[in-house]
Amino acid sequence: MIEPLGGWVNAWPLAVGFLIAYLIGAIPFGLILTRMSGAGDIRKIGSGNIGATNVLRTGRKAVAAATLLLDIGKGFLAVWLGWRYGGPDMAVLAAYGALLGHCFPIWLKFKGGKGVATFLGAVTGLAWMFGLVGAIAWIASAAIFRISSVAGLLLTAAAPITAFVLDDQQLLEATLVMAALVWMRHWSNILRLLKGEEPKIGKGA
Repeated sequence: MIEPLGGWVNAWPLAVGFLIAYLIGAIPFGLILTRMSGAGDIRKIGSGNIGATNVLRTGRKAVAAATLLLDIGKGFLAVWLGWRYGGPDMAVLAAYGALLGHCFPIWLKFKGGKGVATFLGAVTGLAWMFGLVGAIAWIASAAIFRISSVAGLLLTAAAPITAFVLDDQQLLEATLVMAALVWMRHWSNILRLLKGEEPKIGKGA
C-alpha cells in the first residue's frame, strides 16, 4: 500500500526524483521515431499530437507500435526507479512526474501528448493489477467502439475504479489525479464525441 508523503526532511530527495521522472516522461518518442523513420515531423501530421494514435496516421504501424511501447515503458521505468531508490512515496511522485513530462515536455515548449500510454505504464508500475485491468479495458473498448479516445478514457477510468473496489485509498487518490489530467487533455475529443464527430482509429484528426 502506498503510504502518505513523509515530512519536510524528505523534500529534496523527492523533488529530485520527481524531476528525473519528469525528464524521463518528457522524452518525445513519437517525434523521435517518426523523424528517424523518414515520416517527418509528427506535429505537422493529423492532430499534431506526439502519441501513438497520431503516429499511426502516418501509415507506419511498426513506428506507431514502437511509440506506444516506449511511451508505456517510460511511465513504468520512472515509477520502477521511484520504488527502487525512493520507496512508495517516490513511486507516486514519479508517476505524476512521468505523466506531466509526457503531457508537457520542456523540449517541445510544453506541448506534448495526451498521456494514455504513459498513464498505463505508470499505474502498472504502482500496481500491476491496475495496469492489467486498464489494458483489458482499452482492448475491449477499442474493439467495440473503434475510437481511440474512448478506449483511452475508459483505460484511465479503470484504475481508480479498481482502487475503489479494492479499497486502496492511497492509490485511489493517485490514480484519480492522474486520470483527471488525461481526461482534461482529451477535452476536445470529448466535445467531438458528444457531437458524434470523433474519428475512428487510424483515421481523421
